Amino acid sequence: MTPDPAETQDDARRLAPAPVLDVDPLIDDPDTRIVVCCGSGGVGKTTTAAALGLRAAERGRKVVVLTIDPAKRLAQSMGIDSLDNVPRKVKGTEGAGELHAMMLDMKRTFDEVVEAHADAERAAVILANPFYQSLSAGFAGTQEYMAMEKLGQLRARDEWDLIVVDTPPSRSALDFLDAPKRLGSFLDGRLIRLLTAPAKLGGRAGMAFLNVGMSMMTGTLGKLLGGQLLKDVQTFVAAMDTTFGGFRTRADATYKLLQAPGTAFLVVAAPERDALREAAYFVERLAAEDMPLVGLVLNRVHGSGADRLSAERALTAAENLEEARIVDQGGGKAGLRNSPDTYGSSESPAHVPSESRPDESPSSGPADTADESPSSATPDRTVDQLTAGLLRLHAERMQLLSREQRTRDRFTARHPEVAVVQVAALPGDVHDLAGLRDIGSRLAAGRPELP
Repeated sequence: MTPDPAETQDDARRLAPAPVLDVDPLIDDPDTRIVVCCGSGGVGKTTTAAALGLRAAERGRKVVVLTIDPAKRLAQSMGIDSLDNVPRKVKGTEGAGELHAMMLDMKRTFDEVVEAHADAERAAVILANPFYQSLSAGFAGTQEYMAMEKLGQLRARDEWDLIVVDTPPSRSALDFLDAPKRLGSFLDGRLIRLLTAPAKLGGRAGMAFLNVGMSMMTGTLGKLLGGQLLKDVQTFVAAMDTTFGGFRTRADATYKLLQAPGTAFLVVAAPERDALREAAYFVERLAAEDMPLVGLVLNRVHGSGADRLSAERALTAAENLEEARIVDQGGGKAGLRNSPDTYGSSESPAHVPSESRPDESPSSGPADTADESPSSATPDRTVDQLTAGLLRLHAERMQLLSREQRTRDRFTARHPEVAVVQVAALPGDVHDLAGLRDIGSRLAAGRPELP
């Protein structure tokens, strides 16, 4: 029998070499202190981070999961009413470890930074400043920067064995890795330096500088931004001047922490073209920044227990079943008698039931009507229809598997050094610790994958 070309091609793809990622040695290693889950939005980063945290805790480590996702599903899956900027202990875990979870409150974290690096009076002025309130709530890159700020705070406390970070749902790795640099550039920018110059000079000299040296600039900015907004900016900058250096110092320290041996990056993706293209970019960017990448988590991978039946063969079988209904094989005699072409014809059915009398017309026998009604062929036709439908569904499934495999092979060919672990697509969302525990088991290499 000649092998099906489609099956041979699929088998060749399955044999493509790819390193296998095992998360257990990673989370068991006491030297691993930070695991960062990154990737594009909607690929399961939050669930992956939570599952890793739970598995590490149940294997004996004291873990905190820092999520940036504002959705409530993580809190619900962990049995917590709500998450906030304070780590909350998760109940119901098994084993000797502990699991805590928290959700980044961007503005509250910014407020904590101000309160920690300014005296009470200056902190009050900053927190009440309208420009600061806008900056802390929505400045581009603030969420990413505050995520790194909170990570630095957690690591400095040295309270947890392992910190698992769910990064913001950014479209690009630049957003997370470059946030400290962008905020530092803003704080070091020419406009900020000009606005802080009068405050640095102080006293009458500062006022003279402001009145003479900056009159033209402030007049122009006042027309563009509005006088009150400009005043708010100047007040904010003057009050924040002593904390600017702290921002940059901590950002640099956290950036170096991400490059340290105790940190591990996991890129999370789905087996889709756009998601894996983004994952490839993450991998390249992490390598360029000397960030320690440990592998790729490929979520929501589909499978089939009948993958030896190719899509082409399934479609051919479905077509054969559907074409067979053109000739009514199940009730041919009844169909022949009921066909308009047979009325008035000298042709007669090949078989006449013994109950029929010779003087009766073929269509008048009550026994024939009962025994050979068209409904007697319905079960066979229904079975054929159902079988053809199932074959077409199987063909669609196999085509999906083939697309996913090709997409993954393109990524593997581009980055053969990246270890990969596949997590099967589940029929529903993860909504409790049992679901997270199941995901954690699937993340461990050698675990059986279910379709």
